[in-house]
Amino acid sequence: MADPVTLRRLYGRRQGHKLRQGQSALVEALLPQVSVPDVGPLDAQTLFGDDRPLEFEIGFGGGEHLAGQAAMRLDHGFIGCEPFLNGVVGALNHIRDGELANVRLHMGDALEVMERLPDASLSRVYLLHPDPWPKARHAKRRMVNHGPLDLIAAKLKPGSEFRLGTDDPTYCRWAMMVLGQRKDFVWQANTAQDFLTRPADWPETRYERKARRQGHEVWYFRYVRI
Repeated sequence: MADPVTLRRLYGRRQGHKLRQGQSALVEALLPQVSVPDVGPLDAQTLFGDDRPLEFEIGFGGGEHLAGQAAMRLDHGFIGCEPFLNGVVGALNHIRDGELANVRLHMGDALEVMERLPDASLSRVYLLHPDPWPKARHAKRRMVNHGPLDLIAAKLKPGSEFRLGTDDPTYCRWAMMVLGQRKDFVWQANTAQDFLTRPADWPETRYERKARRQGHEVWYFRYVRI
């Protein structure tokens, strides 16, 4: 079945509300400084000038989680990919306000960037509240499919972690089914509280708070690459 690795069409429009003048100025001034290079192989040396652990967020939304993780581990390098311009602006605000020199951004396809990294080069991969593509005929567009998971598994170091968060019941069941079929990831949950309670080092996002206000449950999945 075709999935996001071959479809490469996981989102619609790339911009929401029109940017204010200050936001446009921030994009023009800061984004070129922190952008992932458009072409060529990528590694920690290329992105940060040294050999440091790398972490990768697929679809960082407004950038709260990405910036929070980066602030906790300034000696790690963080790569965040997000197709929506307004989300990129949010992340740039966090990078500026937090004076975070350890974040690189890409506005576009996360899988294209991940493919350019060496195998076994990532210490952690995050996929938080991905588009659920709720209709059955669109299931092939979900990021949790074997094609993307093959790529994520290849780029993660053995013993490192893949984190998935969702508030969508259908996506929750789908993710447990797909990841349960795999031999290269081990779910780090022994009791229900292990995936119903947000880990202390998992910064809360605006999207997550909104989901809870709407009465949605949120599930936190942690898988170790073996």
